[in-house]
Amino acid sequence: MNIIIAFAKSDDAQNFKSILSRGGYDGMITCTSGAQALSAMEDFGSGVVICGYRLNDMLYSELAEDLPRFFQMLMIASPDKAPLDSCGDKLVYLPTPLKKSDLFFTLELMLEGVTRSRKKAKEKAKQAGRSDEEKKIINQAKEILMDRHHMTEPEAHRYLQKCAMDSGTNLRETAEMVISLSAI
Repeated sequence: MNIIIAFAKSDDAQNFKSILSRGGYDGMITCTSGAQALSAMEDFGSGVVICGYRLNDMLYSELAEDLPRFFQMLMIASPDKAPLDSCGDKLVYLPTPLKKSDLFFTLELMLEGVTRSRKKAKEKAKQAGRSDEEKKIINQAKEILMDRHHMTEPEAHRYLQKCAMDSGTNLRETAEMVISLSAI
């Protein structure tokens, strides 16, 4: 997962990078401006931006408004700079002074959240790509598996997926095979 560290002072950014490297994180890039951070976000596609209250060319809130879909922001600043609004669900604030354990725990949760939202979007795109007829056939095959083999819906779906991968067919063809075999 990608981490962008953006602080107005490059020393601050390097210090955070060093702390995170010692904590086992890699794939980090440091920036001193919001424009650099936005450019890095375009290149990475997903991840977390760790930043301070102010960058060389903008405030954290301006950067938060331009965050791409699969990015979240961890803003670290003194309590008097605490954000007044949450900028949606993409912003998490940690006050200074900061414990390493709080930083690592929060960052791990945020990275998991980004990964989860990417998976959900991918699944949604897959589902949206199926026609109503395909969905009907797949659901019919799942119902047969659930009735005859006492599977749950997720188990039946995974079974169809595994059979499709093992046989080198797509999900619809596998579902059609299950339906035709159930008629015997």
